[in-house]
Amino acid sequence: MAKDPERVCVLVVDDEPRIRESLRRVLDPMGYCVRTAADGQAALAVLDREPVAIVLLDLQLPDMHGMAILHRIRERYPHIVVIIITGFSTVQTAAEAMRSGAYDLLPKPFDPAQLRLAINRAREKMALEAEARHLQQEKLRTLADLSLEQSRLRAILDTLPIGVLVTDNQGGVVLFNPTFASFMELPADTPPGRELARYVRDDGLRSRIAALSGGCATDGEEGTAYELCTGGETFLLARGRPVVGEQGQCLGAVVTLVDITAMKVLDRLRGEFVAKVSHELRSPLSTIHEQLAMLLSDLVGQLSPSDAHLLSRAKEKTQGLIALIGDLLDLSRIESGVVCRTPTAVQVEELLENIIVFLNTKAAAKQQTIALRRASSLLPAIQADPLALESIFGNLITNAVNYSPAGTTIEVTVQRVDTQVQIAVRDEGFGIEARHLGKIFERFYRVKTEKTRYITGTGLGLPIVKGLVDALGGRITVESIPDKGSTFAVLLPLPEADL
Repeated sequence: MAKDPERVCVLVVDDEPRIRESLRRVLDPMGYCVRTAADGQAALAVLDREPVAIVLLDLQLPDMHGMAILHRIRERYPHIVVIIITGFSTVQTAAEAMRSGAYDLLPKPFDPAQLRLAINRAREKMALEAEARHLQQEKLRTLADLSLEQSRLRAILDTLPIGVLVTDNQGGVVLFNPTFASFMELPADTPPGRELARYVRDDGLRSRIAALSGGCATDGEEGTAYELCTGGETFLLARGRPVVGEQGQCLGAVVTLVDITAMKVLDRLRGEFVAKVSHELRSPLSTIHEQLAMLLSDLVGQLSPSDAHLLSRAKEKTQGLIALIGDLLDLSRIESGVVCRTPTAVQVEELLENIIVFLNTKAAAKQQTIALRRASSLLPAIQADPLALESIFGNLITNAVNYSPAGTTIEVTVQRVDTQVQIAVRDEGFGIEARHLGKIFERFYRVKTEKTRYITGTGLGLPIVKGLVDALGGRITVESIPDKGSTFAVLLPLPEADL
């Protein structure tokens, strides 16, 4: 076939010069590159040296029969389109030519219009065959790319240090990697394609994967998270995501398993270290604090102003260290899961009222007012640990007092929001810039400005509040405007009986 699609080469094979010349006069104006041959050998020579696309072939040639040339063309140049031109056309001749691979047959004599029609049909056939070859090449290339991509994906999955499991929407296992098989203690030759129970023995994990696979259920934006122990001291963290199709249908799920044994051991050691150090330090610090208090009390009027200031600062610092130790112990208990006692019915308004009464003395020293705004109707009691609630709202209201200037109001609002109780603590204090809001619940993080640098604190109050709220199944949010104030809102779930 010609390299230039605009100059398709046509070979005319006929022993009559008049026929060859007349065909050239028709084809030249149509834009074809015309070559001619008077016999079979000359025709084969042209085919060997030039990219011919169409052959107009006479059957009666001086040196060989046209059918022999047709067979040679089919063997060596299968993409060339052959049109038979003969003056001895019979049904048998046409049938034999077509069986041998000819595309068309023009009986002599034929007029230019018939020739043009036959040539145009041949061009269409060439275009279709070229497109078919292109599509076939693209298909082969795509299949090769898919095969390569699957090989790469398989290699990546096999070398991942995390376990990977893929299921269909019926919960059947489609794929898993060797790390998953190792975590689940499966034999090395275990094949995919069976029901989930063959691969996952833990009932809790199996039910979560089944829910993900069939119903696209998730436990929040981070997907389903589940911890399990496979025996001994090995702990795994499983997370799952549904696989959703273009139409929103659930196609299955992808689950990952991570070995968190080292993290568990580290957390336990850290907790033990904090508890031991805290207990060892609390007793001597308490003794020092009491002795400093006695000195300041017994030597009133006998100390110089500078000595009295130094002792007061030492007493204040020891009190800060004792508070820090208490906060560290609280965090240690929260992280170990031993944070809340057996939940009891708590009337939130009464608990807040008691906290406000206790803190009113501290607020009054700064000419501040703490106001409680109750709901229009009595709210049902919530099931929670009263000590945990006292720690949460005691911290939030104390922060509002500490970080608000004199003469301002702290407002505590209680109301029902759908299936939850919302307690909001709003102050008119120094506020928090937006860049700090994402970090204030981190340990030891404190926002220090010219207005707050002299306020003492451990930086553990809000992390404790966040840990306790999470342990109670609630949620805490914060809104703040610098120099305008902040609002911390705690949402706690109501008992199902009151929904």
